[in-house]
Amino acid sequence: MPPQRFDQAKPFVTLGLVLLAWLLVPTALKRMARVSFFELQAPFESTASYLRDLQDFWALKSRPQNQLIEAGRDIARLNAAYEVRLQQDSALRAELDRLERVLKLPSAPGFRSEPVRVIRRDFSSWWQQLIIRKGRNYGLVEGAPVIYAGGVVGRIREVHAYTAVVELVSSPGMRIAATAEGDTRPVSYQGGINPTYGPAFATVEYVPLDVFVTPATPRRLVTSGLGGVFPPNLTIGYLTRVEPSTDGLFKSGEVKLDSALSDLTEVTVLVPETPAGLE
Repeated sequence: MPPQRFDQAKPFVTLGLVLLAWLLVPTALKRMARVSFFELQAPFESTASYLRDLQDFWALKSRPQNQLIEAGRDIARLNAAYEVRLQQDSALRAELDRLERVLKLPSAPGFRSEPVRVIRRDFSSWWQQLIIRKGRNYGLVEGAPVIYAGGVVGRIREVHAYTAVVELVSSPGMRIAATAEGDTRPVSYQGGINPTYGPAFATVEYVPLDVFVTPATPRRLVTSGLGGVFPPNLTIGYLTRVEPSTDGLFKSGEVKLDSALSDLTEVTVLVPETPAGLE
């Protein structure tokens, strides 16, 4: 090969050798290198997250006193409403416990709520995930469900010492047993390949033939509770379109997800009280 052609092909040859060497590296060593890099990067991202929180604190502190008074009043109203709901929740839980004892039913898996700040968001076609600011140091486990005020965020895919990776409900790898609101028959939900900038959508399969929706009359899609990962009746999104599948036995359709998923700053991890909670 002439020297000039060799010089032109040298970068591609080097890249090929590097890729070949990486393919020959044992999987365990690759995983160790990846985790080590993640743990090395985590303190810098966590520090940047704390600095953003400090910046937000001083920005709020500089607001006029009248705005703070109004915000305090709004929070007081919300607290009063939440107090009523907590009392109703306690009464419903007591009734549920009584029915479980009478009918001798196994108790539903319990969860401990762990609020967490979001460090970083990765929204590409393939990487639909969040990095959160807690990990094994707070008892988080892989597979734990993650929620927010609007419903399901996703579930924890990886847990590190001080951080964790949350796979979003919009991710193509996310599958959930769901139901249409007011219906008990389960359907299969799966995230989709979404654009980096744009509304997030997902798909459903095995929808009963007697379920009808249109974009003008959507229907809320909620978790079914099957599988023991997500508690029942958590909002996933809204079923906006269904049409008969190729086999004619069921329908398949499209789910519109909440746009707030791209703006979350804090989420809640439901940590199972027992390992059986994730089975």
